[in-house]
Amino acid sequence: MKELIIGVSGINAIDNPGPGIGVARSLKEDAGIKVKIVGLAYDAMEPGIYMDWIVDKSYMMPYPSGSGDAFIERLLHIRKNYGLDCIIPNLDAELPVFIKYADDLAAHGIRTFLPGMEQFKLRGKDHLDEIADKINISLPRTKIVTSVDGLLKAIEELSLPVMVKGSFYKAYRCFTTAEAISHYHDLVAEWGYPIIVQQVVTGDEMNVVGLGDGEGNSLGLVGIKKLSITALGKIWTGVTVKNQKMLTAVAEFIRVFKWRGPFELECIVNGDEVFLIEINPRFPAWSYFATGVGINLPSRLVRRAFDLPVVPVPDYEAGKLFVRYTYELVTDMSAFQKAITKGEVP
Repeated sequence: MKELIIGVSGINAIDNPGPGIGVARSLKEDAGIKVKIVGLAYDAMEPGIYMDWIVDKSYMMPYPSGSGDAFIERLLHIRKNYGLDCIIPNLDAELPVFIKYADDLAAHGIRTFLPGMEQFKLRGKDHLDEIADKINISLPRTKIVTSVDGLLKAIEELSLPVMVKGSFYKAYRCFTTAEAISHYHDLVAEWGYPIIVQQVVTGDEMNVVGLGDGEGNSLGLVGIKKLSITALGKIWTGVTVKNQKMLTAVAEFIRVFKWRGPFELECIVNGDEVFLIEINPRFPAWSYFATGVGINLPSRLVRRAFDLPVVPVPDYEAGKLFVRYTYELVTDMSAFQKAITKGEVP
């Protein structure tokens, strides 16, 4: 088969890493498909730009704001001048634009494999009660508020500490009312209403990365338990687990909602009770962990997008350890200068 040119975003492999490098590594490791990786970067300091053994070429991108027209024009420019057969977006802010323009991109020969807009909206924290109910797991006691008075009433009912969350992004554990009010105002200013106030639950933090085919079937999933995290909340070490109730709930999520594309479910598990905390409609930063234990989800996504053979979903072993580490790269300043002046490297 011909070489495929795959665009990958989120190549900011920093202290708050994006998923892109793990996704690109996974694609490179499938010996059955030949790929070139195009890094889609938003900052000239994103390390993926300079990791030329993984990312073959990088382009600077405009932020996907407003109508998204400039963003799409840049992608079509890349398609025309270098080639671009498929894109795996890995950042939350990009996804509404990619979903909106999926058919237009396909008409220009650029494939994606993403949920529809109605599916995408399910990841909003104000929809999690519906999802938890349908997949038979719990949700921490939750109040949706649109005023400070509503916030104070929610705190009174739930008792401190509470989690104060934006509808789609960011969450803060608050131990005082003053702290909750401060974060409430910050979240409203950044993301708008509603604000979610949630009971704090204890237990083991467990996540699942998965891939749905859009018809109710799983193309693979892997469950992990976080052993340690960074100050920014990113997993640093973890271990594969097989919590059957959690994995059954994830399979039900794929079946009931006919999820198409990658996702991550964040859970807290306390004994026999599994609490749904968050849904991310993309690959997580730790997705290479799944590849390392034999479940190469980015490769399976590309194969499905191009109607290539996809072997039956493999299993994985519990007890496999994931350790993130830092790495120093020394390169020539000319690459940085090209990113700044030309908007592409090399």
